[in-house]
Amino acid sequence: MVKGTSRVELQAAKTEAAGRAPVVAATPLPYDEMRDAAGKVRPHYAALAERIDTLSSDELAERQKTLERFFLLQGITFTVYGAESSTERIIPTDLLPRIIAAEEWKTIDAGLTQRLRALNMFLADIYSGQQILMDGVVPRDLVLNAPSYRREMQNLYVPHQAYANVCGSDLIRQPDGKFAVLEDNLRVPSGVSYMLANREASKRVFPGTFRGAGVRPIDRYPDLLLTTLKSMAADWRPNPQVVVLTPGVYNSAYFEHAYLARLMGVPLVEGRDLVVHDNMVYMRTTTGLRRIDIIYRRVDDDFIDPLTFRRDSGLGSAGLFNAYRAGNVVICNAPGTGVADDKAVYAYVPEIIRYYLGEDAILPNIETFLCREPAQLSHVLANLDKFVVKAVGASGGYGMLVGPHSTKAQQDEFAAALTADPENYIAQPTIQLSTGPCLIEHEIDSRHVDLRPFILCGEKIVVTPGALTRVALRKGSLVVNSSQGGGSKDTWVLTDKKDLQP
Repeated sequence: MVKGTSRVELQAAKTEAAGRAPVVAATPLPYDEMRDAAGKVRPHYAALAERIDTLSSDELAERQKTLERFFLLQGITFTVYGAESSTERIIPTDLLPRIIAAEEWKTIDAGLTQRLRALNMFLADIYSGQQILMDGVVPRDLVLNAPSYRREMQNLYVPHQAYANVCGSDLIRQPDGKFAVLEDNLRVPSGVSYMLANREASKRVFPGTFRGAGVRPIDRYPDLLLTTLKSMAADWRPNPQVVVLTPGVYNSAYFEHAYLARLMGVPLVEGRDLVVHDNMVYMRTTTGLRRIDIIYRRVDDDFIDPLTFRRDSGLGSAGLFNAYRAGNVVICNAPGTGVADDKAVYAYVPEIIRYYLGEDAILPNIETFLCREPAQLSHVLANLDKFVVKAVGASGGYGMLVGPHSTKAQQDEFAAALTADPENYIAQPTIQLSTGPCLIEHEIDSRHVDLRPFILCGEKIVVTPGALTRVALRKGSLVVNSSQGGGSKDTWVLTDKKDLQP
């Protein structure tokens, strides 16, 4: 390190140099989480920046090893399907936390609460009177023909009209510094275990800085989740039995399923552990059958019940949906919630919010082009090198084209797919995700990040004061999914008294 130059200043110089690389003049530089436009450390990052400057490269590397050992000993892994080598890996985790000021979090909290309330109202409507479809706010065929729309859910009672009990919306910070929603995840959203594990690791590697920063706690999340789940059956069972339903050990998020079950103090079950008798659901135990009231399912809709959905599924339990239909068990999230996070329906969420709540969206959408519309399809095809194209039903970074980083052959392949099945695709402008400081090969450098907060909805809506920050660890990459080379880091949401932002 050059004498008289701080580590943070060196990182800023790298960021500035990267910003001067050949780019289109009209393309704004990404928002830097740690430094403002003048190159100064933002007030809420000041304590962390000072601490970093007291540590050598070797000391930072040792702390990174401490963090990785924690994840290894905890068995915190994820699975990459189709990988040639071992598919189970320790999730890459960055040492340096992302910090969000209190005032910014207030906007995020209000925006996510508003959004989930409207989306649950939308689900309750399309599975009953379908007034929003009759009024033409959302195209009828877009909803009713969506693969995630479940006609079996029509006119079924859902307590509190809380179809999506756990939501993980993905937020990005735009170049102007304002947050926007990139997509919603209402089916079986994952990642909260990494949020909790990152926090435990962060306390170990920066204990003094953490204690002095005024970081809002997230350790009550398992209790809040259990309370939310129990509230779904509180009107007919005084102390309902909750279980976590997992597809099994080979699922990519199995660690999370086991982790949450342990923290909530509830059984972790597979479909083969369940028995349905007289439309009641029981689990097998060493002392006999025990009735189940609430199933926090981490199994996709298709695999819940072979009698109702996919007949070749062995992951669920035969008769489970009939028990749900009879009102004898609650499934969280409710089957059919996926239609509300369909990437084409996403484009209509601001109108959905306005329709049900009479309010403008607090958190805006990213501009989205629906390839099902001929004029928009033509525009996308003519500008594939500038767009991010996504398959409506895909997730995890799969089925996606990042135009500026794609080859001509990849663009031609997607052009053919778009032309053959335009209803299956949407396109969005390539957004310059904000960047945050990361420890890369013993040096601090900037990488693109997004944000996944978690919202609980039962009797009431609660936004956890923290989030999973995902990081595109490959230089220049905008893909943050762990299955595509991304990683994660802790997210510190500051309390009001510690927020020094002017």
